[in-house]
Amino acid sequence: MVFPLSITLPRPERTMVPAVPRVAAIHDLSGFGRTSLTVVIPIFSSMGIQVCPLPTAVLSTHTSGFADFRFVDLTSSMPGFLEHWKSLGLRFEAVYSGFLGSAAQTEVVMDCIQSCLVPGGIAMVDPVLGDNGKLDPTMTPEMVESMRQLIRHASCITPNLTEAALLLKEPYPFEAEQTGLDIALVRDWLFRLTDNGPETAVVTSVPLGPGRRNTAVVAYQSRRKRFWQVPCDYVPAFFPGTGDTFTSVLTACLLQGDSLPLAMDRAVQFVTLGIRATFGHDVPTREGIFLERVLAALRAPVSTHFTLLEELP
Repeated sequence: MVFPLSITLPRPERTMVPAVPRVAAIHDLSGFGRTSLTVVIPIFSSMGIQVCPLPTAVLSTHTSGFADFRFVDLTSSMPGFLEHWKSLGLRFEAVYSGFLGSAAQTEVVMDCIQSCLVPGGIAMVDPVLGDNGKLDPTMTPEMVESMRQLIRHASCITPNLTEAALLLKEPYPFEAEQTGLDIALVRDWLFRLTDNGPETAVVTSVPLGPGRRNTAVVAYQSRRKRFWQVPCDYVPAFFPGTGDTFTSVLTACLLQGDSLPLAMDRAVQFVTLGIRATFGHDVPTREGIFLERVLAALRAPVSTHFTLLEELP
């Protein structure tokens, strides 16, 4: 009997998937008020992702609604922290930046993206500059210009309407708060934002109807040439930190394998739930949403509300 020769085929190279994905979170730490790292860490941890903070500043409180806050700028320490990470060979599935303490810190964020992000990872930049048509107290024109350079290194950005206007050197459309923005203008802004570097631009707090009662999160994916929209329920209150909450959930969902529109949907619904859980209580809005009461919802099923606005040929 003749037996056929056995042939051993080479095994395909395996792509190692980390048991727990890591995100480098380049944000400030505010001692009071639910913003920045006090929001970022619990959200990612609840969603099964390890958070590795690279603090940009330490503040006594966040900067919205508080006077005489204490601010410790960590610009001089950040390069050394990052060099230690490099020496350890640390790599991250996402690098995610938010509030920066100085314009020089954008160089550290770019270095972290270039040196520590795994191939195909998410470079998420939340260009924290201001809201409601004005700059935050610690922000400067120099910071705005540095942020314009930083987004060139991002794969996704999440400006609010104020920040989108600043990045594009456009006047803030105050009249749109009463009349709503023309969707054609929104699409033009999204085009121009992605032309500046990021593949995906997600703009929050976009008024699409009169009196702020019809707002939405709108996004554009330049690679797929698709516009997406998720409506936002109206609640007549402003809570600091909701932008940090939105982008944290969005990033975590993308790391878990969600599509962009589904990740947007989940992030909007979670922020809305947090606002509704807080709004009925007699507490100052500057303290932020009751994150602690709604964290468990991050593991719950989600119903979808997103809309494909347009797909370009």
